[in-house]
Amino acid sequence: MLRSLTSAISGLQNFQQQMDVIGNNIANVNTPGFKSARTDFADSFSQTLRNSSAASADGSGSAAMQVGTGVSTSSIKNLYTQGSLIGTTVGTDLAIDGQGFFVVRDPLSNEVFVTRAGAFDRDSENYLVTSGGQRVQGLNFDHSSEPAVSTYGDIRIDMSGAPPEVAGSLQAFSINADGQIRVTNNEAGRFVRAQILLQSFSDPQGLVKRGNNLFSGMSAAGPLGGATNPTAEAPGTHGLGRIISGSLESANVDLSQEFTNMILAQRAFQANARVITTSDDMLQELVNLKR
Repeated sequence: MLRSLTSAISGLQNFQQQMDVIGNNIANVNTPGFKSARTDFADSFSQTLRNSSAASADGSGSAAMQVGTGVSTSSIKNLYTQGSLIGTTVGTDLAIDGQGFFVVRDPLSNEVFVTRAGAFDRDSENYLVTSGGQRVQGLNFDHSSEPAVSTYGDIRIDMSGAPPEVAGSLQAFSINADGQIRVTNNEAGRFVRAQILLQSFSDPQGLVKRGNNLFSGMSAAGPLGGATNPTAEAPGTHGLGRIISGSLESANVDLSQEFTNMILAQRAFQANARVITTSDDMLQELVNLKR
């Protein structure tokens, strides 16, 4: 009976959804590589009571008369701004300073994901993996013959593919800004074992959050190399950022902004609830007219 009721109800629903987004942002304030989200609103369909008309020699024009029907959520956008880099001194902790994502593969399902969370480690088979066991992707080098041969796949940090003059067991390794992994044997012989590659997207809003700091939906996001043949590239090329070893990227959640948005959403929710109460009072007055 009253359009204000349906408009206010849409307000309650959509501001509750905004609070859900804000709550998730705040909950992940300490999640490495987390990307916060933002709720965007749009007005709903407006009922036209009178169309507009242009002025003529016989009279002036008239403006359109329309009554809106509420609000809707037009989008929930992920914000891919850079988070702060925090030093950890752990050699397998990696952060990207600039654009790009790490590419990882689930060895069980063979599904490929991207992530900004670089809290990696070496597993029992010397693969560089995420906390969930997904293997970091890049180039592995075989120096056993000249010229060296590179193959794309799961990164391993070991002495495989060492040049003939470099033998022995793995003593240490380091990862430079270009993603190159240099290993050192017990006799101080060194060689480049692998190189971590990064991926970037022309429309990162096409990515889908899958939990555990992972994103899927790469083909819809416009990856380097195209949707049919995405090609990861070396850090520092194709607009990609550099890799910072011994650091992690913190969440890009701005707590001051989130608390401000929370207050605005709360007040808007209260205002819409008041509209419902007032509309109910008006209906009650209408019902009481017959008494």
